Amino acid sequence: MATIKYNSVSTAGELGLAARSKPVAELSDVTMRYGAALALDHFSIALYPGEVVGLLGPNGAGKSTAVNLFLGLRSPQSGKASLFGRDPRVASSRGRIGAMLQVGGVPAEMKVIEHLELFRSYYVSPMPLAELVRFADLAQLLDRRFGRLSGGEKQRALFALALAGDPDVLFLDEPTVGMDITTRRSLWAVVRALSARGKTVFLTTHYLEEADALTTRIVIINKGRIVREGTPDQIKRLSATRLVRCKTALSIDALRSMPGVLSAAVDSTDGRMALETIEPEELLRDLLLQDRTLCDFEVVTRSLEEAFISLTAPVA
Repeated sequence: MATIKYNSVSTAGELGLAARSKPVAELSDVTMRYGAALALDHFSIALYPGEVVGLLGPNGAGKSTAVNLFLGLRSPQSGKASLFGRDPRVASSRGRIGAMLQVGGVPAEMKVIEHLELFRSYYVSPMPLAELVRFADLAQLLDRRFGRLSGGEKQRALFALALAGDPDVLFLDEPTVGMDITTRRSLWAVVRALSARGKTVFLTTHYLEEADALTTRIVIINKGRIVREGTPDQIKRLSATRLVRCKTALSIDALRSMPGVLSAAVDSTDGRMALETIEPEELLRDLLLQDRTLCDFEVVTRSLEEAFISLTAPVA
């Protein structure tokens, strides 16, 4: 995919509360059941202009149900769904969105260019064809039949179809499955460029690196309820433990016996000590008192993956 140049992203959070006063899409106190299974439990979420919001959760957490409600493919059993202040099933609302879903497909025998022209014909003000081709890096694939594309190439074509109407809100369900890392990062750049234009992007992904690198807000859902919400850095800080890496003259046994140290080991990458703790500030004070030669220390926030696991792990 082509690399897109963009200015700094104007997210809703950066624009302030005034910009967040009116969501473009919202689920309010929604409950959904499939038979005895509870998919969403008094679930509420709002999307604002310019945001890139990632919905994360284990399989069966309710992510697909939330997306389907936004798209008007399902109606809430209780609560309310709205898109631009209207029912998502209203045609005028749905004409301003784009969606790339894991279910469904397009005719395999049609060429990529035929699909692009067909989808653009559905909209009053579609995205220019040249821009679609550039965003999804499809120049070499236009005359290929969709069924002859590789998995990653199909994802690129489906991404372009989701953009065909130049949507104000874009829903992406696992958009980079099957893409190599270079293509995946190029798609991230396109999403950032769309956000910089004030477009709202709502995505689900199992690639936590993707959520960390791309989103301005992460919503973690489990068993139909939101368990945490915040920026990627805020979510990562919710992981209880930190790593303190340092060079010290203290022995590893002495380090392991210090208050607050959960584990201690030599970091194989640089020879520093790696100490796991829930109180990094207190540990650093103790280290400095006991070792005046202490140097090259840092406190490392745990990864988004570790935070996600800790927030969604079953209660024993």
